Amino acid sequence: MMNEFPASRILDALRRRIADVPDRLWWLFGSGARHNRTALRELKDRHRGETCVIICNGPSLNRTDLKLIRDLPSIGMNRSYLMFEQWGFVPTYFAVTAQHVIEQFAEDIRQLPMPKFVNASYRSRFAGDRDCFYLRIPPRVVQAFGTDLAQPISSGGTVTYAALQVAYHLGFATVIIIGMDHRFAAQGTPNATEVRQSEVDRDHMHPDYFPKGTKWELPDLRRSEIAYRFARQAYEAAGRRIIDATVDGACTVFEKMALKDALDR
Repeated sequence: MMNEFPASRILDALRRRIADVPDRLWWLFGSGARHNRTALRELKDRHRGETCVIICNGPSLNRTDLKLIRDLPSIGMNRSYLMFEQWGFVPTYFAVTAQHVIEQFAEDIRQLPMPKFVNASYRSRFAGDRDCFYLRIPPRVVQAFGTDLAQPISSGGTVTYAALQVAYHLGFATVIIIGMDHRFAAQGTPNATEVRQSEVDRDHMHPDYFPKGTKWELPDLRRSEIAYRFARQAYEAAGRRIIDATVDGACTVFEKMALKDALDR
């Protein structure tokens, strides 16, 4: 147990909770937060009973026939906008929660035309953007699955988990995930911030996803898997379904199916 929670990790968790106090106060008492919660409630079950695709950012997307999903509601994330022209379509919704993505690429994200679900901790970067809905993602030990975006949700250590909570809130009955490779060439300590040293990013679908010299956080795949299990339980308890149609994906939490079969079922 001590190996699972070393002193450095406990201290980091304490620092995060102290740093979170202003965001907590904003969420509870800020006039902008009240307006945001009202807007989120208006989105509840907008797509009741429909199917959507969550488009992750793994290299396997380059081996996925994205023409199959052009006419379906979809959720893009992080720097997926680098591929919109190549894909030939723009996702219906967009989600971004990671600190380093927002801090380095907020201006790019502000220009996107679709509704965007953004980590509320970085709301100042999107001031005046009427297409933004803010998600309250406080530091938590247990990554419980949130079914109502007007309430705080959990990060699960990955924007994919946030997107699954967004899809649930919007009412989608079936969620098909693509591009969730769940493996990374980069090695290091999970959750540690590193600066990209390589010229080419081989961990994502675009070689300049995290270009040389940019910061990124090494993934915690074990934490993500724990969170994904909460997501599967929540969906199945509500009679809904998550299908992982990633080409050669390494995640074993969700039901697996080829994309064409998932769409034809």
